[in-house]
Amino acid sequence: MKKRVLIISASAGTGHVRAAQALEKEFRLDPRVGEVIHEDALKFTNKLFRDFYSTLYMKLVRSAPDVLGWVYKASDEPWKGEAARTQLDRLNTAKLIRFIQEFDPHITVCTHFMPAGIISHLQEKRKLHTHHSIVVTDFDCHAMWLSRTFHRYFVALDETKAHLEALGLPAERITVSGIPIDSVFSQPVDRELVRASYGLHPEKTTLLLSAGALGVGPTELIVERLKHLRHDAQTIVVCGRSEEVKARVTQAVASERGRFCILGYSDRMHELMHISDLFIGKPGGLTTSEALACGLPMAVFSPIPGQEERNADHLLEEGAGIRCNELTTLPFKLDRLLGDPTRLGAMRAAAKAMGRPAAARSVVQTLLDDHLPGLALDHDQREAIAQAASRTPSHG
Repeated sequence: MKKRVLIISASAGTGHVRAAQALEKEFRLDPRVGEVIHEDALKFTNKLFRDFYSTLYMKLVRSAPDVLGWVYKASDEPWKGEAARTQLDRLNTAKLIRFIQEFDPHITVCTHFMPAGIISHLQEKRKLHTHHSIVVTDFDCHAMWLSRTFHRYFVALDETKAHLEALGLPAERITVSGIPIDSVFSQPVDRELVRASYGLHPEKTTLLLSAGALGVGPTELIVERLKHLRHDAQTIVVCGRSEEVKARVTQAVASERGRFCILGYSDRMHELMHISDLFIGKPGGLTTSEALACGLPMAVFSPIPGQEERNADHLLEEGAGIRCNELTTLPFKLDRLLGDPTRLGAMRAAAKAMGRPAAARSVVQTLLDDHLPGLALDHDQREAIAQAASRTPSHG
C-alpha cells in the first residue's frame, strides 16, 4: 500500500518551511508514496496566535534579539512549561487537529516543535496512529524539540545525536541526516556562464552578502564597510523581499562601478552560492546547510543569540567560518582572509566536509524503510531526561 505522508512546518522565520519543502520534493519522487501534503501549521490558526509565533518573532529579530537569546536559554530545559504550552497550542489549533485526523497520514514529519507537540498529544490520547518523526532545523537541539511520543529524530550533527543519547533517547531512534535542503544545492553549475549572466567578472574573488529572504539585518552598513576592502573583489548583494533595502543599497553603491551586483529576492541562491568564494550573512540552520552543501565558507555577523550563535560555534569549531563581531573590523578580517589563499582553501574544504547535500533524501529513505514501533516516554523516563539535562547535580 502506498503511503500517505503529511509534512508540517510553521512559518516562524523561513527555515522550517524550506526544510519541509525539500522533504516534500523528495517524497514525491519515491514510488512508495501515494500522496504527500505539506502544510504550514500556522495557516490553520487565528491571527493572534499567528502573530505570537511569527510576527512577534520577526519583530524581536529586528529590534530585540537579546530577548530571543534570553528566552532560548531560559526555556532550554526538558518539559519546562510544557503543560501550559501544549494547552495553549491545542486551544488554537483545532482546525489543524481536524485536518490531521481527516487526512490520517501513515507518516508525519514535523520541521517545527509546535506541530510535533500536537501530533504527540494526539498519539498519547490514541486519537491518531501515525509514524511520527521530528526534523530539527538547527545544528543544536533545543529542549522544546523534545516530544513525549515519537518514532525518530533527524538531526544535523553527530554531536547533536550524542546530546540526545546522553539525555536518554535510544540511539537507534536518532538519525544524523543533516538538515534537509533542496536538491538543487547539490547540482554543479557552470561558474563562468552563471557569472556572465549576472554581469560578473569570470575570475574575480566573489563575495555573496545575503540579507535573508525577509531583508532583515544591517545590509547597508555592511555594504558601506565592504567599500573599504583592499582586495579587488566583487560582491553580490541579495536584499530579500524588501524593496526599500534594495533601493537604499543600490543608491549606496552607485559610484562603485563593477564592484557590486544588487539583487532583490532570489530563488537562484544555489547558483549564487556555487559561483561565490565566501558567504557573508546570518547563520540560520537552512542557510548554513545550503552554503555548506555548496562548499562555501561563511563570514558570520549578528547571529541571533541562542540557536544562530550555536550554529556559528559549530562553523568556527570545524574551521568552516569566521565571525565578525564588529562591522568596523569587517574589511580588516575579510582582507586578511582573502590575502591567505591557503586558509581560504582549507575553509572551503571544511565547509564541504560539513555539508550534507543529500539530507532530504536520507530522511525520506529512512522513513520509508523504517519499521520501528512508536516510543512513548513515561513519567520516570521524562524525569530522567530532565535530570540528565540539568546544569546542577542531583542531591536526592
